[in-house]
Amino acid sequence: MTDLKIFCISLSEEHLEKIKKINYIPVGLGNENFSKDWLRDNLGENISKKNKYYGEYTFHYWLWKNNFMNIKDGCWIGFCTYRRFWSNEAQNTTLENLKNSILQKTPKEWDGYNSVLVKPMSVNKTKLSKVLKHGKKHLLKNPLIFFDKKKITIKVHFDMYHGYGNLDKAIDLLDNQNKDNFRKFVESENAFNPYNMFLCKSQKILKEYYDSLFNWLSQCEAIFGFNMNDSYGSVRIYGFLAERYLSYWFQKNSKSIDWPIHFYDISNQN
Repeated sequence: MTDLKIFCISLSEEHLEKIKKINYIPVGLGNENFSKDWLRDNLGENISKKNKYYGEYTFHYWLWKNNFMNIKDGCWIGFCTYRRFWSNEAQNTTLENLKNSILQKTPKEWDGYNSVLVKPMSVNKTKLSKVLKHGKKHLLKNPLIFFDKKKITIKVHFDMYHGYGNLDKAIDLLDNQNKDNFRKFVESENAFNPYNMFLCKSQKILKEYYDSLFNWLSQCEAIFGFNMNDSYGSVRIYGFLAERYLSYWFQKNSKSIDWPIHFYDISNQN
């Protein structure tokens, strides 16, 4: 894989041999006692103690601060997890054929692009029962949302699941170069590239993304802190902010192509 380097993020030491078997680089996050065969996010300059809130971005932070010069320009750098992989073939996936079902080399379709994002996920497919349960404030403000789900934008969806008004508060802290454009993006778009997965072949683009993202999230900490309630949608707010920003930033600042992924949890296989 000379032109492709994919980091596979896991929470369990038990996944090591399965990740090595598919030629990916094992990255261990969380508090488990990982062996020396794993890359970790808790060495050098790091924010590993914030993993509960940042998710996989504690590793991105480590990469940004400690290992960036080892990333060669022109080599595709990618990220996946132990249960979501970049797809190579549309077929029924098993542990035995997993290596053949996921990316091992860059497809010809990527020629001319410098970033790859997961195929977009639509937010306006939200069930009406979920709108009633989580979107009461938006329904009071705009009852038409219940009858026309096209009005469920990225912003409305975020407000429903991650705290009403939180996305607006966060966007207010963005630099002037991105503030207005990102706000327009979340208020007008009905889909985003999910799961905080991407690939990039430009060291310059990747560094600029990390610079912008982590400077923004560090400012957001002054508002949201780390004393959220126990709901997943609140605790992981920094990861969810990053997920929406990823879609906007790479679409704006790179030439990106959307790509399918495989859902396959290696935890369930011996």
